[in-house]
Amino acid sequence: MVTRTFALWCPAWAVVTACRTDPSLVGAPLAVVERGARGLVVRAASVEARAEGVTVGLRRREAESRCAGLVVVDADLAAEVRTFETVARATEPITPGVVLERPGVLTFPTRGPSRYFGGDDALATRVLDAVRAAGVIGARAGVADGRFAARLASRIAGPDSARVIDPDVSPAFLAPWPVHVFRDVVERGEDLASLLVRLGIPTLGDVAALPPAAVLARFGTEGALAHRLALGLDEDAAPPVPPPPGLVETCELDPPATRVDEAAFAAKGLADRLLERLEVLGLACTQVVVEAETEHNEHLLRCWRHEGALTPAALVARVRWQLDGWLTEHGGLSGGLTLIRLAPDRVVPATARQLGFWGGDAAAHDRADRALARLQGMLGHESVVTAVIAGGRAPSERVNWVPWGEPRDRGLTAGAEVPAWPGAVPGPSPARVHSPPLPIALLDADGQPVTVSGRGEASAAPAEVRCDALPGGGGAVTAWAGPWAHDLRWWEQDDGRSSLHVTRRRRALWQVVIGEADHQVACLVVLEAGRAGIEAVYD
Repeated sequence: MVTRTFALWCPAWAVVTACRTDPSLVGAPLAVVERGARGLVVRAASVEARAEGVTVGLRRREAESRCAGLVVVDADLAAEVRTFETVARATEPITPGVVLERPGVLTFPTRGPSRYFGGDDALATRVLDAVRAAGVIGARAGVADGRFAARLASRIAGPDSARVIDPDVSPAFLAPWPVHVFRDVVERGEDLASLLVRLGIPTLGDVAALPPAAVLARFGTEGALAHRLALGLDEDAAPPVPPPPGLVETCELDPPATRVDEAAFAAKGLADRLLERLEVLGLACTQVVVEAETEHNEHLLRCWRHEGALTPAALVARVRWQLDGWLTEHGGLSGGLTLIRLAPDRVVPATARQLGFWGGDAAAHDRADRALARLQGMLGHESVVTAVIAGGRAPSERVNWVPWGEPRDRGLTAGAEVPAWPGAVPGPSPARVHSPPLPIALLDADGQPVTVSGRGEASAAPAEVRCDALPGGGGAVTAWAGPWAHDLRWWEQDDGRSSLHVTRRRRALWQVVIGEADHQVACLVVLEAGRAGIEAVYD
């Protein structure tokens, strides 16, 4: 059975949040960027920026080349949750079953509210009016059979209006949509969509026409989920089961917590214990209720849903976002938090995980995930990171550090061919990269510092490197290649409005071999702003 669902979508919520944080940004061509595996990419863009060709997913550099006056700000997920809490609270008088999908998107089943208000259209009007009264303009609503169809319906609704899909019509409504809509709801959805297009399966209707067994055999669990979505069915192949009675984790806070980090640290232990108890019972949680009480008897409750089973990192992230929203939203609370409670709201049987062709120990992976998530709870979200291969001209740019638990699938997989970058230092890649570079003196045969002009012309050939960090303090240069001159951000016009404060840079890179045959060291030397340094060392 498919649940008839209401979806509310507030477009470009990251832009809305940035403008509420800094009202001077209203009306400016604005892009909110986040650091992913490909570097800084656009997460959301304002209407003015989109009119200049700035789209979601563009690299920051390409976005700025399309819009010369683009204002760039960093994404702030915690702030987005805080501001979206206003929208969630505006819908609470209409229905108690509000589920937050992510900042900017919420859903709830329509069965009770729709009957009470006189139909889906009347319900949508009531919700949009409440959201508009809360100060949010341009929200869009969708009603359909299933969450997936409801969310897509909201995408084609007009500002402050709703698109209602009649019952039993969702499969026909979904059929013409391109398979790229799987990107946000299926793990590795972008890769799956690209593969489907190459195989001549460009639409959801084409996917729905495939035999389910063949899809599972060829595309695995991700393909099976995509097939169910294309048919207009619920995401869970296994029907949800009632949460076991008493499966609740509670923590009392004494003294009351008034800071987000205090409350989040306590909630981290709750999340670990809750998921461990579910694992013992052979269950997985896809929807969780976060409750809190204050010292003045305020009772707070919010429900969060996740695509797929909640991992420790995903659960902790949502709990932290919600606590941040409660503690720091406009007006705040009347007192500190004295109690935090987590309860599973939707659980499904924990299905077996399909092993990769290379084998692997799923249990060991889960234990490692819990351990690293626990470290994040103790030391902070940015304290545990993993390396992701990316493109770049210099070795220091070819690895991005992504916090544990955040998506990494937009990067280059291990062994993948790195796209060519103009002016990039040729391979092989160095074994060690120094950040910042080790200070050195790069001298010519006359003992003068080697320089490189704006045209990339060297003043002389490098003849000697002096560096206290090298054995013997450096030595003669016996071989060299370069220079590779980089004029970075040549179009940058720093008007003080960009929160990243990145300005034009010029640098040159040399590959040099220092020392005689029995004691040679191969290095990558960078010249920038009149200083020289060893950026990397080859083994």
